Amino acid sequence: MKKIGIIGAGISGLFISNLFKEIPNYEVTIFEKKQSIELEEGYGIQLSTNSIKLLNKIGFNEIEKKEKFNPKKIDFYEIKNQKKISDLNISEYNSEDCKYTTMKRSKLLEFLKNSLNEEVIKYEHNIEKIEKKNDQINLTFNNKLNFICDYLIISDGIFSKGKSLISDNKIQPIYNNSIAIRGKIPMANLNNLNEMNISLFVGHDFHYVIYPIDKRSGEFNFIGVLKHQLSINELNNYSLFEEKAFIDEIKKKLQNKISSSILSKLNNIKCFPVFVSKDFHKSIKNIHLIGDAFFAFPPSFAQGASQSIEGASELFESIINNKTDFYRNRVSRVKMINNRSKLNQFAFHASNPIVVFLRNIGLKILTKNKTFLENYLGKIYKN
Repeated sequence: MKKIGIIGAGISGLFISNLFKEIPNYEVTIFEKKQSIELEEGYGIQLSTNSIKLLNKIGFNEIEKKEKFNPKKIDFYEIKNQKKISDLNISEYNSEDCKYTTMKRSKLLEFLKNSLNEEVIKYEHNIEKIEKKNDQINLTFNNKLNFICDYLIISDGIFSKGKSLISDNKIQPIYNNSIAIRGKIPMANLNNLNEMNISLFVGHDFHYVIYPIDKRSGEFNFIGVLKHQLSINELNNYSLFEEKAFIDEIKKKLQNKISSSILSKLNNIKCFPVFVSKDFHKSIKNIHLIGDAFFAFPPSFAQGASQSIEGASELFESIINNKTDFYRNRVSRVKMINNRSKLNQFAFHASNPIVVFLRNIGLKILTKNKTFLENYLGKIYKN
């Protein structure tokens, strides 16, 4: 019996645990530093077909249809004049049981958690030390508990303590000079947007996305990314982003970027500094990273969750088949998606009139060009 220790009960850690539970030769234990998995209602998540195909292997297709939504298109708009630029038919990449999906992030976490035995997840376990002895790994936690495993999977997010321990703090995320603004908005305040689609607004140093998250509530998810400089002191004061004064400051900056009918109706607003990865930490023989601990992208290609699932699946296949190509293949894949994410953010935030003009023409042409779309999206969605 091979023992697998997983640090972090996020999407990637929970998903790979669900894969291993069907393999009798492996015993999985997840260590989570929090008291529980946060299942607060609200914010949305986008899952493209490459991740839905993998989720279906563990029964995701059995979730009630009312708990999720399958948008048909992405509608592109200019923030400045609210005019539609073009639309992209993402349903082209769907199959009968594998469709682009939006839903509440909490519902996905709940599904992944409830598919596991309760004993699998050990809460309030904060990793303090990782020691490799021959072919085994000894983990020490804040409660002085020791755990010996044959494989260690680190999936504790972008500020991964596990990653810091094995890299001697040499690989740290960097601030992307952006603030993410999350909120919810009632369907009645969408200003004639197509409620069946994802609406993406592009503008000067800012873009935002509105999309449905289920078929019941009538609420839509709002996520905006605003270019915003922060001092080192501000970045170190994480409670700042929950303070009313800071949120009001950000809302003031948005007054000229979002229509008043949308901004005034946004509720449950939260702000987060956007951090991204700048480098990779090479896998050791039986210690691996997945999810944001492996690499975090700019949030402009909507592949964060999907890549967490995809990477977890690749590592699972690598371990059970005793392969050594996980790191090489994952780095190649991640670099491609990271480049697309950075290109998207540049295009979405363009301010130079000539660049904006060329971007809008490019969107009109490229969103209808099958060869381009097959290369730009098909290589991702059809994995």
